[in-house]
Amino acid sequence: MKILVTGGAGFIGSSFVRYVLRARKDVDVVNFDLLTYAGNLRNVEEAASNPRYRFVKGDIADREHVEKVFADHRFDAVVNFAAETHVDRSILDSAPFVRTNIEGTRCLLEEARRHKAGKFVQISTDEVYGTLGPTGSFREDSPLGPTSPYSASKAAADLLVHAYFKTHRVPAVITRCSNNYGPFQFPEKLIPVLITNAMDDRPLPIYGDGLNVREWIFADEHSRAVLTALERGTPGQVYNIGSGHETTNLEVVREVLRLLGKPESLIQFVTDRPGHDRRYSIDCSKIRREWSWSPEIDFATGLAATIDWYRTHQDWIRDIKDSSYLSYYDRMYTRRDHTLHSL
Repeated sequence: MKILVTGGAGFIGSSFVRYVLRARKDVDVVNFDLLTYAGNLRNVEEAASNPRYRFVKGDIADREHVEKVFADHRFDAVVNFAAETHVDRSILDSAPFVRTNIEGTRCLLEEARRHKAGKFVQISTDEVYGTLGPTGSFREDSPLGPTSPYSASKAAADLLVHAYFKTHRVPAVITRCSNNYGPFQFPEKLIPVLITNAMDDRPLPIYGDGLNVREWIFADEHSRAVLTALERGTPGQVYNIGSGHETTNLEVVREVLRLLGKPESLIQFVTDRPGHDRRYSIDCSKIRREWSWSPEIDFATGLAATIDWYRTHQDWIRDIKDSSYLSYYDRMYTRRDHTLHSL
């Protein structure tokens, strides 16, 4: 089997590339990534020497790029991780999110349809459902209620995928996952911001009162579920992926500080983000029932492993900080009304 993985140099996409090459010896992977600020070939260094792996630089929203990669390879499946994902960035400028997340998905669907590329797995997010009160969980049939330009663009992409299944019979499935964390995550999201700032004794910015609730899953667990969706998912279906572990942002920051032996005086509460969803929680009983899938790594174990990775990969962090992103990060951080973690 040969699969096209888009966005495979990003955080979650690279986790899937590494995972599938380890788990399936009969699978070839073509990694198609534009290498924007959050894409990093160092994330897939372990795959580079694998004869079953190939990297192709390209833009999913550029039809010529997409046509060429489909023409050059005969794919048996497509897994679309490529996306603009940072909520704060989408609030500042939604245009890249519309282009990549919606138009990019359309380009991929068109070529998958034309080339009869087999199963199409769309990687979505629990944020398309909107926000929850203190109880309950989102099911796959819950109505969509996105509240940020980012989540709206992902919801629109989901609807396009569903339309191509209905209209063109593209055998597509959609996965919606809770918040991911783990090694190689670009340091604009909450957990790597907390870890890298705490290691440098810098303030740890937390929106509002810090009581927003999220469900966390280790990235490799997500990758295992996506591979199962590829192999066993029913076309036309949506599958929620989650760990069942909910925690407030404040609890996360306190646990990071505890594991690093740093004082809670580093916590800095900042002005809340516009439209900040209060709570996410997803019901993933469907994949437990249909696939007998359940998470194997609990949050405490995964967080400790993540911290250990950042501690032992200071060169990776330095490379990120030496990029042009650093000046952007510092400008945003010092404004105090914005921080660069996305929840």
